[in-house]
Formats: sequence, C-alpha cells, structure tokens
Amino acid sequence: LSICGKLCYAIGGAPNQVAGSAAAFFLQIYLLDIAHITPFHASLVLFVGKASGAVTDPVAGFFISKSRWTKIGRLMPWMLACTPFTVVSYFFMWYLPPFVSGRVAWYLTFYCLFQALTTLFQVPYSALTMFLSTDQKERDSATAYRMTMEVLGTLIGAALQGQIVASAHVSHHCVLNPPVNTTDSWHDTPSFPDLSDPLSHQAKVYMIAAGVIGGVYLLGIVILFFGVKEKDDPYALNSDRAIPFCKGLGLTMKHGPYVKLTASFLLISTAVQLEQSNFVLFCTHAADLRNHFQYLVVTILVSAAVSIPFWQKFLQRFGKKCAACGISWMIPFAVMLVTIPNLILAYFVAFVSGLSIAASLLLPWSMLPDVVDNFRLQNPHGKGHETIFYSSYVFFTKMSAGIGLGISAAGLEFTGYKPGICRQSNDVILTLKILIGVVPAILILVGLFILLFYPITEESRKETKLALEVLR
Repeated sequence: LSICGKLCYAIGGAPNQVAGSAAAFFLQIYLLDIAHITPFHASLVLFVGKASGAVTDPVAGFFISKSRWTKIGRLMPWMLACTPFTVVSYFFMWYLPPFVSGRVAWYLTFYCLFQALTTLFQVPYSALTMFLSTDQKERDSATAYRMTMEVLGTLIGAALQGQIVASAHVSHHCVLNPPVNTTDSWHDTPSFPDLSDPLSHQAKVYMIAAGVIGGVYLLGIVILFFGVKEKDDPYALNSDRAIPFCKGLGLTMKHGPYVKLTASFLLISTAVQLEQSNFVLFCTHAADLRNHFQYLVVTILVSAAVSIPFWQKFLQRFGKKCAACGISWMIPFAVMLVTIPNLILAYFVAFVSGLSIAASLLLPWSMLPDVVDNFRLQNPHGKGHETIFYSSYVFFTKMSAGIGLGISAAGLEFTGYKPGICRQSNDVILTLKILIGVVPAILILVGLFILLFYPITEESRKETKLALEVLR
C-alpha cells in the first residue's frame, strides 16, 4: 500500500469522527441549555438515537454482505450513497425549530436518522480494512493511519464546535465566585434567555458549526472515492462460498476471541463516551471551568492525536494486550480532578486522558482484523464474514454507549438538573463527579480484566498469518 493510498483511506473516515466528536462533547449540553428540553427527554434522545444506530449495524451488515461486486467495489457504493443524506440529517440535528412542544420529537427523529446513516457509512468503511491488503502489517499500518486521522478528526470536530459555539455558553449574568451570603435567587436565575427564537445568537452559532462540519463530510468522501481502490481477496479459492448472514452471526457469537474482545471494549468505550458527554457539563457546573472547557477539550484531543504513532510503535514492540494497560492511565487523574478541581491539574488530566483515549481507540480496530483472520483459519472455505464481525462489534459498543448515556442523563434529571441556571444543586454536582470519576474507572477496570483472557497473543498471530499463507 502506498502512503498516499493509506492517507486517502484515513481521511475518508475522519468526517464521521468530526461529527461524532461534536455530538459527543456538545449535544447533551445543547439539548439541555439551548433547546431547553428536560434531562429525561435528553436521555431519551441520546439513548434511542444510539440504539437506532446500533440496530442499523447488523441490518447494514446483512445487506452489505449480500451486495454484488461493482466497478467501484462492493463497499464503496454504500458510502457514496449515504453521505448526502447524512449531511442533511446532521444539519437539522442542530437546528432549533420555532415550535417548543414538538422539539423532543424533532431531535429524536434527526438524531436517529443521523446515527442510522453514519452506521451505513461506518460498517463498510471499517470493513474496507480487510479489502486493502491481505498482509497483516499493511492492515495494521493502514489502521494506524486511519486512527491518527480519526483522532485528528475528533480534535477538529471538538475544536471547531467548541470555538464556534463557545459564546453560546458564556453567561454575563453569573460570576465565578459569588458572595458568601448568596441567596437562593442565585440558583433560580436563568443565565440564558428563553430560546424560542431559532434566529437567536445561541441557535445561529450551532447552525453555523453544523454547516461547516457538513462541508467536511463532502470533502472526505471525495478524497476516499478517488484515492482508494477496493480489492477483493485475491487468494480466495473458487470453491469458497459466502457465509449466510444469520449463520455467520451465530458463528461469530460463538468465537471465543471475538466475544472477549467485544465484551472488554464495549465497557471501555462506554467509559470514554461517559467522559466525553459529561466533560463540558462537569467543567461548566462542577469545577468552575466554564471559560476553559473548549481549551481542555482541545488539549485532550491533541494529546490523543500525537500519541497514536507512539501507541502503534508500542504495540508492535510489546504486543497489543500489553498496550491496553495505557487505557487505565486516565483513572487516577480523573479521580484527582474530581476531588481537586484545579485549573493546572485540569490541563494535566486532559493531557493524560488523551493518551488513554488514543490507546482505547487504536487497539480494538487493530485487534479486530486478527480475530477475523483467526476465524478465517477455522472456517477456511467461507468468505464475506468481514462485515458481520465489524457490524456486530459496532452494534454492541453503540448499544452499551447508548445505555450509559441514557442512564447518565436520567441521573441528572433525578438529581434535579435545571437548564440555564448559574449554579446547579449539590446533588447535580455530585452526580457529575460520579459520572466523570467513579463510573468510568469501574468500567475500565472490568474491561481490562476481561481482556486478560483474550487468547490471541503475538506468537499465535504469527502462526495464524503463516497458516493462512500456506492455505492460500
């Protein structure tokens, strides 16, 4: 694979991460403080949206596995067809409708559409790794390029969104350090006006950000189409038959390495999602860092972007299971931030969290091709199972993240979160601290414990590679 080809492949997946990052960091606070819907309804939107994307995964995998080969490949037509609709749904997801009573239905509809359409892109795009090359090192290298660009995309999305919409969350009615004799009116006075007007400043800046990110989508798909050539497996035997989707799904659910890998990283990815979705709320309401949240988000993502090459070298030298220890680095520092909300410490925590997030992003996509190869060795005369593995993996991680986000938003509702007020109650602040510190720590530790039983080592990976070469 040429460097140019790897770059074009990597750039093609970046727009999904740009949009996903903007939604992960800002959608919850947008729904609460700009659209003024209740935390319960926000949790409903987040959970049902993620669930709709998760349900779309196996459906997309089924139809893609049935697709015929065309002049531009089997996977590329799906990515080309869904991109324009994805851009439209993403824009309306950030549009503030003039009516108030139907806003929950509005955001639920377009967030579900966006999640389903991004799935129709992500499943063939992630499975495309297996159709770039049959060589493990080449695929690992392409995955490292992809993850570097996706982390950069996550950085660009959060930075663009953060800089454009920062003015929507800066209140001139609140002071950071109120007098000691603060009355209850401090808690009850809204810091933002009632946003019934879709042309208000707060609504307009979110629409501008959505338009910019929509343009990034179109640029990414053009580069992917012209820069990447999809290849069928040149070593497949003529007698090989495509595995029926339902049978393939049953086989994958019984494949030990896949079950352990998926169980581990669905917990870890849920922890990362909880950190992302509650970080801006935590900085705004629990740590007196409302004027720094966009810079802290950028710090996290810059750290993640620059550390991807380091993690790629690390896993090549010490193995992929050993590299997973880096995911645990964020735990002690996140706990420190919750207990000591200091500005300098916050930036240090953001830097270390970025290192851990980079490892959690790179590892599953680097390990999944090894699982597919292991399955191929045990089922030598079947083909077309790649999309089944990728679609079901994304299904489980999305579903677990949706459940986690829904529970976190429901927790804010239960403890009395009120949108637009200067300072939240102590119960809300405690909930945010638990969602940032305790819950992710437990999920990461359990996920890493499950990963200890993942059976594919560096030695078995080399044996599988040799066995497949002999088979071919």
